[in-house]
This record gives sequence, structure tokens and C-alpha cells, in this order.
Amino acid sequence: MNDLAPLLTPEGRALLDEVRDTDPAQELAVATRLRREHPAELVSAALGQARLRQRAAAKFGEADAGRMFFTPNGVEQSTRASVAAYRAGRMKEWGVTSVADLCCGIGGDAIALARAGIRVLAVDRDPLTAAAARANAETLGLGELIEVREADVTEVATAGCDAVFVDPARRGGRGRVFDPEAYSPPLSWAVATALGAPRAALKIAPGIPHEAIPAEAEAEWISDGGDVKEAVLWFGTEPGLVRATLLPGPRTLLSRRLPDPRVRPVGRYLYEPDGAVIRAHLVAEVAEEVGGGLLDETIAYVTADELRPTPYASAYEITDQLPFNVKKLKALLREREVGTLTVKKRGSAVEPEELRKKVKPQGPHAATVFLTRVAGAPTMLIGAPARPAATGAPGTA
Repeated sequence: MNDLAPLLTPEGRALLDEVRDTDPAQELAVATRLRREHPAELVSAALGQARLRQRAAAKFGEADAGRMFFTPNGVEQSTRASVAAYRAGRMKEWGVTSVADLCCGIGGDAIALARAGIRVLAVDRDPLTAAAARANAETLGLGELIEVREADVTEVATAGCDAVFVDPARRGGRGRVFDPEAYSPPLSWAVATALGAPRAALKIAPGIPHEAIPAEAEAEWISDGGDVKEAVLWFGTEPGLVRATLLPGPRTLLSRRLPDPRVRPVGRYLYEPDGAVIRAHLVAEVAEEVGGGLLDETIAYVTADELRPTPYASAYEITDQLPFNVKKLKALLREREVGTLTVKKRGSAVEPEELRKKVKPQGPHAATVFLTRVAGAPTMLIGAPARPAATGAPGTA
């Protein structure tokens, strides 16, 4: 697919509606039938777009994804709608009325910004991608707020905008790019552009080394439903601030520049910090919040004697602590009649699926095993999600 124009015609749109819910296993039969009445290229393009829309539903929701236009890279690299809406909300709170969205892709962020009432200049140098962004703006009724321009972002003047948003491409011909200077455009260019704007946000990979973060930036790691989605460098806010934001919510944990937590013996409860908290290096803030310490100085698990619910970590009640030993684990699980086993690991080379095959859990009960290190020693911690004690009704003991 290298041209969206045929799909934007009345015939193309009708065909898209017809193949909307096509099962991939039935594509050949559907294509054979439709090619009797429509050009083969149009049928192929419509079925390909239907597949992309089905994949995009997880990011954009079925209602929007079912109307939007995508490219394969656009589905893969676009921002999840909930994350884009959160970021647009921050800009709206600052009073931003216009944004230059550089490397706009198929328009996911531009759509969120426009829905927040912000005018957008959306720029991408790839003709097909820019065409998809333009089609999406029109299809979703946002054409008056979104101007799509096919151009090299390094050659676009942004002086007339209140803010700049840059989402550099972080994939090359061989997959993900981990060196920020290998982004397209490079991070150094994006930072220089951000520093020249009143406000700016740069979307970056969540694995970026903290030492690569410019001193002028605020750094934010964002997770959605427990999955880390991205990191953002904000300019024009509070330089040096670090935060982790969890969606839905949002719930935001700010850095208090705490020292590393102490290492302590395993307590009754284990806390698994959200991935955004770990990436933001805010495990110490969680440890202070729950009154706990670390199992090991190199492992991001927090242990404590009391249950203090926090949105920034999942709590588990630990029932057993054993040196790593598959036979002992298998015997314990058999004794407890555990058939549903969740395996989590941090600081262990053991693969959860391989362990599950070896212990062969059977029975009506469930358990969670943590493969980790305690004071440097390979250890198994067995437990289950912690449940706050029920509060008695008034007048009861």
C-alpha cells in the first residue's frame, strides 16, 4: 500500500466498511469474492487497512481505529490514545493554544491535542504517513484544527507556535534504535529545537540513560495499565524534576531526591513497584511510603512488615522464603495444591515458562513465586496478592 487515495473514494470507503470485521483466516475467500466486483489492488488495500485497524484498536479504541487510516509503521510507533490525551492535557493546563507536532506519524498526538482545543501544525516527511495523518484529521472532524504538512521537520519554522512536540523515529532498518543520537532526527537536534521554544515536549524511549537527560529538562516516565509506554522530556517546566505517572488516573509520583533505601530482611509483604517508578529511579520514594527496604541493593523489590496500599506498587503477602531449588518448589506447590502459578523474576536468569514446565503445577489453588536475590543469594519467595484487612462494621469487635 503506497497510496491512500483509492481508499478515500466512496467505493474505497464502502469496501472498508464491508471488510471491517474480516477474520484473517477468511481473507482469501473474501478477496476472491470481492475481486469479481472491485479492482484487485483496491481489495488488497482494503483488507490490509482492515488488518491495521484491528491491530490499532488496542491503542486507539475500536470506535476511532475503525474509522482511521494507518500504515504498518504508524500502528507500531504511534502513541497510545490515553497517553497522548494525558500529555495534551498537561499542555492545555499551561495555556498552550498551538503546537508544532514534528514527526507526527499518522496523527495520534495531533488528534489528542486538537481534541483538547489546541491548534496543531503536524509535520512528517513521509508522503504516505502525512496522507494518513491528513485523512485521520478529516475523518475525525478535526480538520479545522490540524494542518498537516509533508516536509522535513528540520526545515519547518515553529516560531508561531506556543509549544513544540517532537517524536523522533526510534526504529531503523534493523529494528529499535537505542542510541539517542541515532534517532531520526537526533536527540541533540530535538533538544536544541525544544530550547528555542516557549514550551516543548520530546517523546523518547523509556530506557534512555538518566545521564543523557539534559539539565534543562523535566523527565517523566509514563505507564498505562502497568505497562511502561514512554518517557517524555518537558521543557519550560521545572528543570531537573523527575516524575513517574501512572495511567489511568493520572497518579504522579515526584522525586524527592532520597538516598537509596537500606537493605533489610524479608518482611511479611513484598512490593513490586510500577515499571514507570523503576525507570524513573523512584523506588526509594515507594520504599519510604510503605516503610520498607530493599531485598537486595541491586533489585527493585521492596519488602516491609506492614501493608500500606500504594498506587505505585503492587503488594504481595509472602508466606515462604526458600533458597532457589526447583525440587523444593515443586514439592511445596504439590503440598499446597497450587495449579495456577504466576512466576515473576528480577535478578534471576531462570525463564518463567521453563520453571512452570518443571514444577508442573496442579490443583485448585493459586500462588505467586518471585525468583530474585536476597542479600546477593538466589532466592524464591512464595506468596499471593495482598488483601487489605476488612474493616468491621460499626459496633463490632
